[in-house]
Amino acid sequence: MPLTEPLADSADKSPGRLTALQRRRWSRRAATWDQEAERNPGLVAVARAVVDLAAPGPGELAADLGAGTGLVTIPLARSARSVVAVDLSPAMIDLLRRNLDAAGIGNVACRVHALEDLDLPARSLDVVVTSYTLHHLSDAAKAALVRRAHGWLRPGGRLVIGDMMFGRGADPRDRAIIRAKVWTLLRKGPGGMWRIAKNAWRFLARTSERPLPVQGWVRLLEEAGFDDVVARPVVAEAAVVRGVRRAG
Repeated sequence: MPLTEPLADSADKSPGRLTALQRRRWSRRAATWDQEAERNPGLVAVARAVVDLAAPGPGELAADLGAGTGLVTIPLARSARSVVAVDLSPAMIDLLRRNLDAAGIGNVACRVHALEDLDLPARSLDVVVTSYTLHHLSDAAKAALVRRAHGWLRPGGRLVIGDMMFGRGADPRDRAIIRAKVWTLLRKGPGGMWRIAKNAWRFLARTSERPLPVQGWVRLLEEAGFDDVVARPVVAEAAVVRGVRRAG
């Protein structure tokens, strides 16, 4: 059934064990994320590129997946007719609601839900966006979400994904990104060295951060049936990819 207004605020009632663990983790980080996100130039640049490439119109319905505390949701809501904002963490959604109230925005419905099993009505949306979220999903979950998003969109609808996009060192760009990140952390001293060790394990073992290179995202969108797939680099480690659901 098509959406003509935002879905009512809601939450998934029985999350699985892994979802519950991730929910607690991100809820603990919510206040810090809200304070730091708008001061991080890379996150801000990617968020702006996502909204620009999505190009929401005043009569269009949109969804922001992994909405956090509103870095993308708020500018999206200022241009679109309505937005469904989805995040795993109730604490993130609580802060998002406060930020929406402070901004005087009333056309956003909030949902606490894991993206892996999120479902929305078929052909109910004109725009689906996500920023710095999907690298936490497994590759199979990424592909499944892209396929489901294709089904949620009306003909001509856009899916826009902004995220860190690089592989594990297979090409020169990957290696340059990894070297830059390592040197940045080394300059922070012992604390940075600890983060290198921790993040290296997460990255190599793909336990919590599983970025895909740009060409990997392009392939997923094309395989899901999107047309006019374009990719745009934003900052050293991040890019934005957009696909359009074909008419018919």
